[in-house]
Amino acid sequence: MRSVEDQLAAVVDAAVAPEPIRVALTDALGLMCAEEVTSTTQVPGFPQAAVDGFAVRAVDVGGSAGLRRPERRDAAKEGAEGEAVTEGADSEAPADPPVARERALPVVGEVPAGSQKPLRLQPRQAVRVATGAPLPTLADAVLPLEWTDRGRKRVTPQRPVRTGDFVRKPGDDIQPGDIAVRQGSVLGPAQIGLAAAAGRDKLLVYPRPRVTVMSYGLELVDLDRTPGLGQVFDIASYVVAAAAREAGADVHRAGIVNAEPRRMRETVAGHIAKSEFVVVTGAVGGSGAAPMQEILRELGEVDTTRVAMHPGSVQGFGLLGDERTPTFLLPSNPVSALVIAETFIRPAIRRSLGKTAVARRTVKARSLRELDSIPGRRGFIRARLMRDADSGEYLVEPLSALEAGPTHLLAGFAEANAMVHLPEDAIHVRPGDIVDVEFLHQRS
Repeated sequence: MRSVEDQLAAVVDAAVAPEPIRVALTDALGLMCAEEVTSTTQVPGFPQAAVDGFAVRAVDVGGSAGLRRPERRDAAKEGAEGEAVTEGADSEAPADPPVARERALPVVGEVPAGSQKPLRLQPRQAVRVATGAPLPTLADAVLPLEWTDRGRKRVTPQRPVRTGDFVRKPGDDIQPGDIAVRQGSVLGPAQIGLAAAAGRDKLLVYPRPRVTVMSYGLELVDLDRTPGLGQVFDIASYVVAAAAREAGADVHRAGIVNAEPRRMRETVAGHIAKSEFVVVTGAVGGSGAAPMQEILRELGEVDTTRVAMHPGSVQGFGLLGDERTPTFLLPSNPVSALVIAETFIRPAIRRSLGKTAVARRTVKARSLRELDSIPGRRGFIRARLMRDADSGEYLVEPLSALEAGPTHLLAGFAEANAMVHLPEDAIHVRPGDIVDVEFLHQRS
């Protein structure tokens, strides 16, 4: 019997990334970048207003008597975030200071964001600017709207600014020649934004791996038919297809394979040639699966050694076809199929996507119930994971057969948000014992 670690190592080692393709930037989220993206321009390309306010020369407002500047830390923070200064910041200024009329600056124009009309500022003048607007020539600072009397024709500063305050300087974010996105990085929102800033509307990426899920079994019928005596719906292939898609794959559910040997072989061979992974549910677990296993062995190497785990001990894995496509053989039982998909298929998909963390997060939690496991096998027990509001400690409630139904039924998994992992030598868990718990997909 093979260990879980050995089976996982074989599966993950066989996972390869698909050949790179060029996709639209809007379709690249979550994929691994296959090229180095270098900026050819500076971002921003011109001096921009970081807040709504007035473009000024700092010398015209920085030395006025009776004006006290807030701490530099606040100005720098607010300007970096590009947000309007809150009213609470006014507490830095003297309450209702006397305003001398000679401090007022004439407002000689207004520049909205996106303006292409050049303006030139003269000494002792102000121009109203919106966030993102280009600064007029000679302006070296922006006086935030909240730091003035909000005058329309003449504006009176109530605080001073220094050169560079609330201004986004050219090249602050990216300089020409800077690497905006590195090859091999996974494209998140920030990377997408940097690629856009570099002017790229398409990127070379490793696409989502193509996963084909098919099912085999004389007892199976699809959902558009009514099961007769001895027949059941094909559930496992839907379960595995959903799990693979949630892991990030491009999934094709091929449905139930025709049992005639020649057509069975043609179907499997065709999908192997155009997939990064193939999953066949119902291909293990009894004499009924023998015809499918025979066909698969004609196409390549297949290993159906049992894995030391429960549920899902009966499974298989192989490399089929000239492409040596990783192929998973799963039982038709949906719970066993889902546990195998979470434990082996998900990490393989994540590795082919270039993810560094291929497994879900696990934590230590205190069990709230007694729990028994099978000696010599790693247990994967559906559970509810909670957290104590006072101590922050994780608590886990294994779902019993009484509450969640027998272990072969899927309904219990619908109530679970985690799986307890019990090592091979953990035969009995008492209430209060610490166990390893894996997060499952969180439902909002």
